[in-house]
Amino acid sequence: MATNVQVKIQGIRVEEFGSPQVMKYADFELRAPGKGEARVRLHAAGVNFIDIYQRRGTYPVNLPWTPGLEGAGVVEAVGEGVTTVKPGDRVAYTSVPGSYAQAIIAPADKLIPLPPELSFEQGAAFPLQGMTAHYLLHEFHKLQPGDTVLIHAAAGGMGLLLVQWAKHLGARVLGTVSSEQKAKTAREAGADEVIIYTEQDFVKESKCLTDDKGPDFIIDGVGKDTFTKDLQAVRTRGHVVIFGSASGPAEPVLPNSLQARSITVSGGSLFNYMNTREELLMRANGVIQGIKEGWLRLKVDHILPLREAGTAHEMLENRRTTGKVVLTCEA
Repeated sequence: MATNVQVKIQGIRVEEFGSPQVMKYADFELRAPGKGEARVRLHAAGVNFIDIYQRRGTYPVNLPWTPGLEGAGVVEAVGEGVTTVKPGDRVAYTSVPGSYAQAIIAPADKLIPLPPELSFEQGAAFPLQGMTAHYLLHEFHKLQPGDTVLIHAAAGGMGLLLVQWAKHLGARVLGTVSSEQKAKTAREAGADEVIIYTEQDFVKESKCLTDDKGPDFIIDGVGKDTFTKDLQAVRTRGHVVIFGSASGPAEPVLPNSLQARSITVSGGSLFNYMNTREELLMRANGVIQGIKEGWLRLKVDHILPLREAGTAHEMLENRRTTGKVVLTCEA
């Protein structure tokens, strides 16, 4: 059913870049879905570090702007030519801006069918991080049973999924965390060894734990604080992939410096690994299958109302979370 009616909704609006305080709860109008689009009434939105980078202006966006690239809800109306979803369908998505709101206009081919076994909060928690874990562990270094992988920020929402998935693939998992409490969380997720980087040198510790060889594969979403040391820690002919910059952009590295130990370095972004609907659904269904089978468990750490988006950002920026932070979007 198509509609050309605008709807009034509430959500977060940002008029200037800056601290979490620039996010204001406001009324605004949402246009009708156009050709190939659907309007989704949102129940939950995922909170991710990319939202913070965009809010700060590190990754500039056009203002005024509604944050959020991930959510889950029910299709309310569809535009011309839409056949992949219909009104009433439960869906989830990522890479569509504007999730910190009661509704969103999304390209219909980016919507993921949400099975009844998953709640809307789970639907808002899995797409970005779950599919990121999928490509990081399937597109770069092909993990073999017994390989050692080092995962930074192993107790965060992203890290916990990586730990579980790497273990499912048969790897030996080393994780870095900032506190003993987070170390406990990482161990519960399956990490074989945990390095508390605020107390220990992860290069030295990871070498000690691998007979001085170093991990076969290092997955780094931290950036500035870790990347240069990754190159010291990884084994000869090992692989480092960087996919984020929670501590800031990594320091530059001279390509020729990688020759001495034949190190491979890759950079990854999920948005380059779901270029078609078929690829999107392949990754999403891989995550959903893991959740259904029970070896992949989502840890939703905090669920806050949409009005408290600023608090959610502060918690994430100050590393006061383990697992995922989700906002509830209902009126």
